[in-house]
Order: sequence, then C-alpha cells, then structure tokens
Amino acid sequence: MRKIVVAITGASGSIYARRMLHQLEQLGRHTPLEVGVVMSKNARDVWAFELGTAPEIPFKVYERDDFFAPFASGSARYMDMVIIPCSMGTLGRIAHGISDDLVTRAADVVLKERRRLICVLRDTPLSLIHIDNMKRVTEAGGIMLPAAPSFYSHPGNFDELADTVVHRVLDLMGFTPDAYRWGH
Repeated sequence: MRKIVVAITGASGSIYARRMLHQLEQLGRHTPLEVGVVMSKNARDVWAFELGTAPEIPFKVYERDDFFAPFASGSARYMDMVIIPCSMGTLGRIAHGISDDLVTRAADVVLKERRRLICVLRDTPLSLIHIDNMKRVTEAGGIMLPAAPSFYSHPGNFDELADTVVHRVLDLMGFTPDAYRWGH
C-alpha cells in the first residue's frame, strides 16, 4: 500500500490541488493507495473563490489541528508528501521547523524520516526570504517544484494545463502518468 499525504494551502492555485486529487483517484484504481488530505486554514476559502465550488475530496480529510492523524508520526510510514499549492508562509514555517499545524508537522515528519516532500510553489515574484527558505528546505531533502505549466503539449483547457504540473509531481513520486513526453 503506497501512503501519500496531500496538503493544500491557501496559496492561489487550487486547480492544481483538484487535479492532483483527481489523478491520484485515477491511479488508485490500479495501484493500492492510501491518501490522507489536510487543508490549511485558508485553503477551503481560496478553493471556493477560484473554482466556484466547495472542495470535493475523494480521500480522508484530516483537520489541520489533528495531531493524531497517522501522518503526524513517522511510524505510520507515509512515503510521499506533496503540498499543492504551497504558500510561502507554509514553506517558511517548514524551513524553520515550526510545526504549528498538521501541514507543517507532516512536512517535518517526512523530512526527518528522509522521505519525499514536494512543494508546489505558486507565488511570484520571489523575495530573497522565499529563495532562502526554498534553499533551506531543499538542503533538508525537500523538492521545490514551481507551478510552471508547460505549453509544448498544446493543452486545450485549464485542466490539461494544470495537469502538466501535476504530471511532473507524479513523475517525481515514481508514478508514470499518461502524460505528454517530450520527443515521443
């Protein structure tokens, strides 16, 4: 059973989270997955504002203050965590070891256990503080993946455009999504 944490923060880019959950749901039809989801304080509001609907999440959702969630401990063996989108505030708290909610606690656990943490950053432009925090988390083992969609696959709509980012995340997690591949 592959165990994955999906954290959704209040940064703009809820479409990436929605597509990530959709892709994992599709993958789960062929691969045994256990996906735990946690949303930051502002994530639901941003999702509703950007996507015009309340989040519909096909996996178990844990409250942000639920430190009894399985992925709050390394012994639960969640191997991957993706924060999508990842706000710069969340990144800053992770970079400085501030585990003040389940999102940052889970990230702390993933890093200390030397597992995979992927931060899908959406903010732009970047300040030196942001860059220093990205460097710090990268040095601790995290992966910074800016939400920079690609266009060479000729995406036909917003979902396909968002999927160009989500497919990169899935590639990094070791999945092989049915995605456009350069040169094929």
